[in-house]
Amino acid sequence: MTVRRVNVVILVLLAIAFLIILHRNLLNLNDFLKQENPDSVPDGPMVLPFETDLLSGHKVIRTGDEIPVLITAPEERLGAAVTAMNSIYRNSKANVVFNIVTLNESVVHLRTWLSKTDLKHKIIIFDPKILAGKISNDPQKEAAVKPLTFARFYMPVFLPDAEKAIYLDDDVIVQGDIRELFDTSLKFGHAAAFSEDCDSSSSKGMVRGAGNQNSYIGFLDFKKEAIKKLGMRANTCSFNPGVFVANLTEWKQQNITSQLEFWMEHNAKEDLYSKTLADSITTPPMLIVFYKHHSNIDPMWHVRHLGATGAGNRYSAQFVKAAKLLHWNGHYKPWGRTSSFSDIWDKWYIPDPTGKFHTIRRHTEEK
Repeated sequence: MTVRRVNVVILVLLAIAFLIILHRNLLNLNDFLKQENPDSVPDGPMVLPFETDLLSGHKVIRTGDEIPVLITAPEERLGAAVTAMNSIYRNSKANVVFNIVTLNESVVHLRTWLSKTDLKHKIIIFDPKILAGKISNDPQKEAAVKPLTFARFYMPVFLPDAEKAIYLDDDVIVQGDIRELFDTSLKFGHAAAFSEDCDSSSSKGMVRGAGNQNSYIGFLDFKKEAIKKLGMRANTCSFNPGVFVANLTEWKQQNITSQLEFWMEHNAKEDLYSKTLADSITTPPMLIVFYKHHSNIDPMWHVRHLGATGAGNRYSAQFVKAAKLLHWNGHYKPWGRTSSFSDIWDKWYIPDPTGKFHTIRRHTEEK
């Protein structure tokens, strides 16, 4: 080969390398513009690109396939979500990817906070328009509805490529290896595994304003004809959908999301939920759809009612320490009013770099 031909080949290779670099830079610029202009979001959920780890000094070698975890992050509770994720990440070497569902107005705040962590994550923007016609038209009830509480209904939409995933409420702390929960075995044909409310000392939990709410009759109005026709037993043990493992392949095959939406719409028209229901509007449709058709998770992977009155007397310090997952469902949150075992939550808290979120310790006496 002559010197001239060699030079031509080198020039061609240099041109190709330049075009590749230019293409990558344009993609990065596009991602940057999306971050700088979060208001320009199309209808429906939008997944923002992966973020890179920034705290190289805290790197942990992550092994195995990705474990998708879906968690919501409303503006007033961003600190809860970040703390929950941090507890998961620090207690496992699994390759966890957090899929954080939030509203458009919280994206910048959330991105800023996460930039101070090394949590591997995607941010998913939730469009409340998807709930049109599926919630009550009563202005008083609408005011109490938190759109992100329904994000769990749309897991396959947010995680289209995942076969299995974990959903977690934001008011949890994980003390075990999340891989163990992810490896929960689901029975053939089951789309989800929950922790039943009769499975452990968690069942002793009292729901404020509703009494001992651990059976179906505490969530559904069995006087309504639509509920009667289902043939469900009112004393069937309920389950808590704040923590569950989902088989998303089965979820999609059984059209679980459509079934949940059907009962949401039905309730909006006929008011099917129990009158004593306390802040659990996402639970009734799930109880109907998964009635006697779900698997169970280890009770130690969902120790509940830490946010209820008297939780400090219900659980011993040794039991709480041994629990794999703690859930502060109930009126008292560890970042707000004084709640039981808030020192455990504090251990994993990452302060808000913007200063907007901060813990409030109100020393109120438990009744």
